[in-house]
Amino acid sequence: MPHAAPAEIAARHGRARVIDYGGSGRPTLVVPSLINPPIVLDLAPETSLLRWLAKRGVRPLLLDWGIPEPADAAMTMADHVGDLLLPLLRSIGSGALLAGYCLGGTLALAAAQHVPVAGLALIATPWRFSGFGRAARADIAALWATARPACEAIGAVPVEVLQSGFWRLDPARTIGKYERFAALDPASAEARAFVALEDWANGGAPLTLAAGRDLFERFVADDAPGSGGWRVGGIAIDPASLSCPIRQFVSAHDRIVPAATAAPVGDTTTLSAGHVGMIVGSRARTQLWEPLARWCDPLAAPRSTPSCAGETLP
Repeated sequence: MPHAAPAEIAARHGRARVIDYGGSGRPTLVVPSLINPPIVLDLAPETSLLRWLAKRGVRPLLLDWGIPEPADAAMTMADHVGDLLLPLLRSIGSGALLAGYCLGGTLALAAAQHVPVAGLALIATPWRFSGFGRAARADIAALWATARPACEAIGAVPVEVLQSGFWRLDPARTIGKYERFAALDPASAEARAFVALEDWANGGAPLTLAAGRDLFERFVADDAPGSGGWRVGGIAIDPASLSCPIRQFVSAHDRIVPAATAAPVGDTTTLSAGHVGMIVGSRARTQLWEPLARWCDPLAAPRSTPSCAGETLP
């Protein structure tokens, strides 16, 4: 499946960069997960959330985290916010909108407590990691116990470790999708879309070792964000302290980030699509794209809005 023409690089900081998709209105920085590449938000011309938004009064700017170097091994989740996300968010200027998908929303929420933004959209964003449930958290802990020695030896957490964790959440579903693919015409649009998604899902950069430890030990095992124990730049991140407009999009059918993990803030829209389907599925436009564009629209023109930020980094 061909990708759309490349968009313009608007800013760089360290290994990260911001990609400008054009459009009008207030800039909206979209923060993808650290897991898997950001291309899912611009997978193909007909399934590109970002290019669609650019034609509807939004100016989407995509954060690309880049590929960690061996020297980045000690970079924690908080460091990804403080060292990469915040400098790029500040470079956009005051009053931008901020949107985060999956773990990118978790990091975006922390950034919003440090830099004033006009609004925050959280898409399938985990915050209360206890919402994964006892059995799933125990299974993920067992995975990390097995993988940790090898990860420590290489100084990173490969995408294969993370993918195997996703497979454990619903093994039957993983097997079923390949069974359905085997029955498709290889030349069909559905088969090409399946291959594009699999290439995306299995082609991500590794997590830094410290960020991987945070994910498995501090987030999933200890629920540091949900219990008020996650600090960025010396500040405990508290979603309730944000005063700007917040819109959450969660799904009742998301097996990767269950709705129970969402932060208890803002207005919530509940979808009936899967974690990836809400972005690129056949119902993505009506369930997510259009409501997201409507939410951005009244915030698109610069105006006086409450700041999301609590305190700023020194």
